Amino acid sequence: MDAEIERLRQRERERELEARVARLEAERGDGLRRPDRGQRTSAASTDLLFTAAEKTRMPEIITDPNLPDNPIVFANRAFQNLCGYDAAELIGRNCRFLQGPGTDPADVAKVRDAIAARRDVVVEILNYHRDGTPFRNELYVSPVFDPDGGQLRYFFASQLDVTRFRTKEGVLAESEARYRALFNAVDSGFCVIEMRFDAQGRAIDYRFMEVNPAFAAQTGLCDAAGRWASELVPGLERSWFDTYGEVARTGQPVRFESGSIAMGRWYDVHALRIGEPEQHRVAILFNDITDRRRLESHLEATAQERADERDMVWRASRDLFVICGFDGVFRKANAAWTETLGWDVAEVVGTRFDAFVHPDDYARAAAAFERISAGFPLHDIDVRVRTKDGGYRWLSWNAIPRDDHYYAAGRDITERRALEEQLRQSQKLEAVGQLTGGVAHDFNNLLTVIKSSTDLLKRPYLAEERRLRYVGAISDTVDRAAKLTGQLLAFARRQALRPETFAADRAVAALADMVGTLTGARIQVELGLPDGERRDLHVNADPSQFDTALVNLVVNARDAMDREGRLRIGLRRAGRIPAVRAHPPQRGDFIAISISDTGAGIAPENLERIFEPFFTTKVVGQGTGLGLSQVFGFAKQSGGEIIVESAVGEGTTFTLYLPRVAAVEASDPVAEPEALADGHGTCVLVVEDNLDVGAFAQQALRELGYSTVWATDASKALAELERIPFRFEVVFSDVVMPGMNGVELAAEIRRRRPDLPVVLTSGYSDVLAAEGTHGFDLLRKPYSVTDLSRVLRRAVQEARARGR
Repeated sequence: MDAEIERLRQRERERELEARVARLEAERGDGLRRPDRGQRTSAASTDLLFTAAEKTRMPEIITDPNLPDNPIVFANRAFQNLCGYDAAELIGRNCRFLQGPGTDPADVAKVRDAIAARRDVVVEILNYHRDGTPFRNELYVSPVFDPDGGQLRYFFASQLDVTRFRTKEGVLAESEARYRALFNAVDSGFCVIEMRFDAQGRAIDYRFMEVNPAFAAQTGLCDAAGRWASELVPGLERSWFDTYGEVARTGQPVRFESGSIAMGRWYDVHALRIGEPEQHRVAILFNDITDRRRLESHLEATAQERADERDMVWRASRDLFVICGFDGVFRKANAAWTETLGWDVAEVVGTRFDAFVHPDDYARAAAAFERISAGFPLHDIDVRVRTKDGGYRWLSWNAIPRDDHYYAAGRDITERRALEEQLRQSQKLEAVGQLTGGVAHDFNNLLTVIKSSTDLLKRPYLAEERRLRYVGAISDTVDRAAKLTGQLLAFARRQALRPETFAADRAVAALADMVGTLTGARIQVELGLPDGERRDLHVNADPSQFDTALVNLVVNARDAMDREGRLRIGLRRAGRIPAVRAHPPQRGDFIAISISDTGAGIAPENLERIFEPFFTTKVVGQGTGLGLSQVFGFAKQSGGEIIVESAVGEGTTFTLYLPRVAAVEASDPVAEPEALADGHGTCVLVVEDNLDVGAFAQQALRELGYSTVWATDASKALAELERIPFRFEVVFSDVVMPGMNGVELAAEIRRRRPDLPVVLTSGYSDVLAAEGTHGFDLLRKPYSVTDLSRVLRRAVQEARARGR
């Protein structure tokens, strides 16, 4: 654009040339110059004519129309130089030989007609030099008569080579065309103004010399060309005159944005001086940016308003706000840190986030920091944060990453946590009360049977048949009590599981074979197992508890359908456990076993309570309320979950989720050991702190032919082992004991005597529930004499097999 504007400096000279061409065109008309009425032309004497032609510097020739073909009879030196021919080559020839293929026949006709009519002619004709190159020849031909004007004597022809002028004129015309095309087509406003100064050199006005078509659209001013700015825009701001006046005086171009109140618009302006300095002319290219400025102003105002709002929220919020870099250092904090925790903002900024975290919550905070550093947002991360006086308050954090930092907001939930804890304690007390009542009810029933049976056994002269019946009742009642205890431990996730890796689909298929016996013929059973994934459906869990959980679900479904309907058992792989009971969704690789029925469904108010121990909607005598509790405890202790979906009148679906594991090679089943003969004398070290249980175990073992030594705690047991080495073939130890527990004792014996087998026994142990048996055999209490004999024989047999 600057290059185009620069050409404006030639505009004046171009206009002068344009005016000259216009005058020539007007004079030339059709190429003939006719004498005025009564005027005689070229009536000079012959001698004077030849003398003048010889002396002039213009190319001149004279032809004689009285000779055949009007030949050249004179050519001066200037003409010879113009065409390249000498006088000998010109004299006697008609001028047409100077013409060529590019000569316009119309121009030739004009000359021929004028010669025939004895008139003057002016024509621009294309002639050729002697070397064949063309030139534009402006030809002036006039007839010459004798003094009395009666007889035509000669034709006098002056020549002018205008090739150079025509070439420059074409360039100028092309430039003018380009300029005009750009001038008219550009969307920007464009004008050339002429400044007016007062006597002191101050710009006081300017006149629009030229304006392009876009000028009116950009300014709203019509017919501006030739008019003064003060006339078109009364009250135009002084700054516009000063700015353009400075450009006109100094020649320094300017680029600026400015608004005009008088015009009600904003402009982006580029101005520079053109022409001679004395002309005081300035070319101006400009664009109306009013809409853009309004939008920018609106955006700036909106941004400022939002910034003010954010600043207000930042300063007024009671939540703790912080900006933290991914290096873990706080960059900015709000005043709520002072109000809530007592820390000055200056004490927070520049400190690492973990400097305020409670030691017990450090791992959770570090894991959250790693997650957000990886670009993931955080939601509801609860940690304790240290106050300046040394205390701690619970804060729930949410955070969003951005570039190399993240924004975090922490809400004080200390009071909420306290209320939640109070609610949990209240719920625990309620659950304990319900549990206590249920346990008391069931155990009192069991104890009633035992008490009544023992009282009847004390009667004299009791028949053998009745004695056996009462003893059998006591034994059955003990089994029922053991089962009840096992269900309670399963719900509490305190049972000692014996996890194994097994194919869940095979276990479910085996269960389906016996479901018909449990449900009856009026319930239709469907089994849905995947085909392509069956070999990958392995879990690591206690097979016995797994079967028990599924049986409990099947029995629960059977009772819900009143023994008539459709029951479906399905198994599939799942990539997540849905959100349930205030727990978020859990992603992973799981096996999902579903039990669906078409029964009455579960009322919404009971869905949250169905897994509570002793809670049941069945009539008295039809259920203990511990079946679903066992399933719940087994799922949780095995790393899984149990989910229920139900609609009243449509049915219920229970889905048991367990983690999927890789398959392992199955080990050969352990063969049942042969019975030991009476008096075999196997020596057993019995470790039991309860005197009644220890005495019973010792007596039972002696009845079975074992020799025994009884130690009441672990330290005494180790002393017995050291006192007489290799005396004992097996150790039978309780788990729960004061000091060193049974699992720790077994580990110490394994360290000292790897060949000595250890069998553990327990009715309940949090150590076993949390850590397992560490590979030691376990005999659950209450145990029978038969179970005791079997587990000891197997332990001794396996130890002897390893020693071979």
